[in-house]
Amino acid sequence: MSSTAAVAPTFESWFRAQHPDIPFPGAAAVLDLAKDGATVPFIARYRKEKTGNLDEVQIRKALLARERFDRITARQAAIKDAIERQKKLTPELREKIEAAFDLDTLEDLYLPYKQKRKSKAAVAREAGLEPLADWIWNCAHGTETPQPGQTLDIWAFTFRNPEKGVADVEAAIRGAEDILVERLAELSALRNTVRTALWARGFLSSRKTDKAKPNSKYENYFDHHEKTAGLRDPAHSHRYLAMRRGAAEGELTLSLGGPPADAAFEEDLVRGFEMAACGVPDSPGQDLLLRAARRAFKEHVLPGIENEVHRDLKEASDEAAIRVFAENVRRILLAAPLGPKPVLGVDPGLRTGCKLAAVDASGTYLKSEVIQLQSEEGKAQAKGRVAELARESSARAVAVGNGTGGREAEVFVRQSLEEQGIDAAVVLVSEAGASVYSASEIAREEFPDLDVTMRGAISIARRLQDPLAELVKIEPKSIGVGQYQHDVAGRALERSLEGVVDSCVNQVGVNLNTASEPLLAHVSGIGPALAKAIVLHRREKGLFASRAGLLDVARFSAKSFEQAAGFLRVPGAPHPLDNTGVHPERYALLEGLATRLGKSVAELLGPGAELVRQAAELREEVGAFTFDDIVKELEKPGRDPRDTFVPFSFRDDVHELQDLKPGMVCPGLVTNVTNFGAFVDVGVHQDGLVHISQMGERFVKDPRHALSPGDRVEVRVLKVDLAKKQISLTMKVTAGERRPPRPRGKGAPRVGPEKPRGPKAPPRRPAREAPRDRPAVPPSAAPQATAPRPRPSAPAPDRPRGERPRGPRPAADGRRAQPPPRAPAPAFNNPFAVLASLKDDKNDDKKKS
Repeated sequence: MSSTAAVAPTFESWFRAQHPDIPFPGAAAVLDLAKDGATVPFIARYRKEKTGNLDEVQIRKALLARERFDRITARQAAIKDAIERQKKLTPELREKIEAAFDLDTLEDLYLPYKQKRKSKAAVAREAGLEPLADWIWNCAHGTETPQPGQTLDIWAFTFRNPEKGVADVEAAIRGAEDILVERLAELSALRNTVRTALWARGFLSSRKTDKAKPNSKYENYFDHHEKTAGLRDPAHSHRYLAMRRGAAEGELTLSLGGPPADAAFEEDLVRGFEMAACGVPDSPGQDLLLRAARRAFKEHVLPGIENEVHRDLKEASDEAAIRVFAENVRRILLAAPLGPKPVLGVDPGLRTGCKLAAVDASGTYLKSEVIQLQSEEGKAQAKGRVAELARESSARAVAVGNGTGGREAEVFVRQSLEEQGIDAAVVLVSEAGASVYSASEIAREEFPDLDVTMRGAISIARRLQDPLAELVKIEPKSIGVGQYQHDVAGRALERSLEGVVDSCVNQVGVNLNTASEPLLAHVSGIGPALAKAIVLHRREKGLFASRAGLLDVARFSAKSFEQAAGFLRVPGAPHPLDNTGVHPERYALLEGLATRLGKSVAELLGPGAELVRQAAELREEVGAFTFDDIVKELEKPGRDPRDTFVPFSFRDDVHELQDLKPGMVCPGLVTNVTNFGAFVDVGVHQDGLVHISQMGERFVKDPRHALSPGDRVEVRVLKVDLAKKQISLTMKVTAGERRPPRPRGKGAPRVGPEKPRGPKAPPRRPAREAPRDRPAVPPSAAPQATAPRPRPSAPAPDRPRGERPRGPRPAADGRRAQPPPRAPAPAFNNPFAVLASLKDDKNDDKKKS
């Protein structure tokens, strides 16, 4: 073995290079725990001392890294075995294979030895033409010298073999050329040169086809060029998915190549192939080799590397889209719950009527009604029935699905309850996926005698009570907060979302005596089979009196108990720690501490947690991370980490798309966040888009750092396109308009009211802005958003970046002059054509001028 030979990396060295931000000892501990059956939530919550306090994201990265390393080493072994069977595995080749941890490089090394379908080169070899190809190659590389008078035609003449299809000299030369084309196409150095060039300097171009539709959503890609490396960036990867979808629908054609202005890009690459093909000028077969070099590049290498680039772009785009989807689903699942209060659910319907279903505080179905709102007579009858059902069920809130007719039903129910003096909040609830649940096996088992739509009304009511407990009953991808969710790899998406649901369920905790099978199935260490056994045991034996009662459930092992117990709650249990996140394995330590302090365990909860905080010996015994978690749990036993529920209402004068006018200020709910902006529901059955450029006065690099699904925002309408059913919104402010609430930082809860602030010092001069508590601007008083912005007669002087321009100087009477009206920057509602509205604005400016 050469002293300079590449050394195959160990998992440790490879992991440290791949994930320098994750300490390897912690990752190794994760792998050991997972090997023993520990789940990600359990490791993250109850084994912090072993992992060095790695969070769930880092733990999953460690597990995925081990899977990838094993997959690569398995592929290495398979390749070495295949080449060994051919008796062609040299020590040098073995070293290269074992040192290659890039799958593309690994496949390049294997390509010359890979069993292929019968190619032209294989046919030529069977005809005995490989010696002719070797002679041409050797002469061109100086390892063989042709004899005097030994020309290509004369030497090829000796390889004629009519029985094997080589009828003449031309056929022999063509066969030799096919062999040389394949040889050049399989050179790993040449393939890597093309791969590097396409990533470093390559562009993806898209153009429209004859099938392009008028007003196409892909019109911004009809003549588009973008660097391939930039499309791999998560912030831009959504554009690749858009172009890919446009190509799949036949409106676009895609091509990979060099920069649009660089006509010599491909010729430079071809020249590299020619130099590799022929190093001796005027050698026999020089023209044949140059032709073979061009064919190898055009017919084999370039198409193969283009497929690799598309594959890598797709994987990067999928990863970014899945990450966006997962973050959005997490926000939806952890939305603020109303809590255990009676709710009336409304599934709106125009033709078949609105379905009303009442549930009690535990979510148990009580009674249902169907009301008709299509006629005045139907509305008159419905008012009394809504009020009567609300009184009978003691409803504290009404949840109205936000589907077709939802806004009309919301307004009608609110008016009906107000007229009858019933105090109940009326809230629009997302019904995404409700139809999936209604037709599912779970729904049929719960309500075998109810209509599908009535099951939907029950689900809507329960979503208001506890979004997490209800949404776990459907596939996460049905929640509808993804970005190109139908275009990404299905298994990868499913795996990611399953992890998110598991994480959310275990973060919140589950009431062992009220949780449904689907909710219990996501608890660490349980799964569907044990969840069914728990519910059956609860039904036959009665409610659980303690966590320890789980060990009486059939097939519930000690290992399952270890993994699950800390995430389950038993309110009112004899042991006070059974309703906290303290794991039973720590009970004895706390009981011993209580005895030493002369207290009961119950006295260590709430204010008594301060006694535990001062127990230095306990911190020393369990470790700092676990100790801090125990103290937090004791301070607020049985706490729900989710925000407090606060009702939300849209503008009463906005119901349909036609009701929106430019300049109108509306409260809204963020429904989805993508790489290019956020979609906001303003109550018109069609979400509007706040493009990333319209999310604030300051530059926003990532929309997810500014907003999350469920956030309450105030937006201003920029443009409404009735034909395309598109709404452009902005969160920027204009002169004389109050600033919308500024979203809080990434990771902070955004559902619910803003925290009250302390008193502020009086302003130095009278405030110029409207009061913060003034009502929303009515359409008639909305600022004119279409007024053109006056152009300065001379360029504005340069100012330091980030410095805000100063306002106008005070007038002669001492009052501050008002600035000229400022037109809002254009917003973009089309994720596939984000610049389309610029054209309309420019045309309007020309007409006015």
